[in-house]
Amino acid sequence: MVAKKKAEFTVRTLRFKTNKLLNRKQFVVVVDHPNWNGTVPGAKVKEQLAKLYKVADQMQVTVFNMKTQFGGGQTRGFGVIYDDVAAMKRIEPNYRLQRIGLGRKRMVSRKSLKERKNRVAKLRGVKKNKAQKK
Repeated sequence: MVAKKKAEFTVRTLRFKTNKLLNRKQFVVVVDHPNWNGTVPGAKVKEQLAKLYKVADQMQVTVFNMKTQFGGGQTRGFGVIYDDVAAMKRIEPNYRLQRIGLGRKRMVSRKSLKERKNRVAKLRGVKKNKAQKK
């Protein structure tokens, strides 16, 4: 069996819709990759979509829910192009914003804060001061 190598892929869109209420264009993304071994990286798909729709900033493009067809060769997913980054930050869910580096950082869990507080409560003197500073 001959191993597949990385090759070209084509990006098409279906069911293109302009959503004025959410300041975005939304569509189904179809990626054809017959000679590609594995799934095409999302960053490359976003790059192609930005070129296709002449988007100034690639950060405005989001691609998610990519599912490869059984047997390979084609991947379908959902794509969104926002009018501006501010609209994207306002509408896109936080977990997707985190993936591209725009979302809020994860906070320290409540449980670990309480565990640290209780560990420090058992200490005395200089050791207690050192543990509180961490």
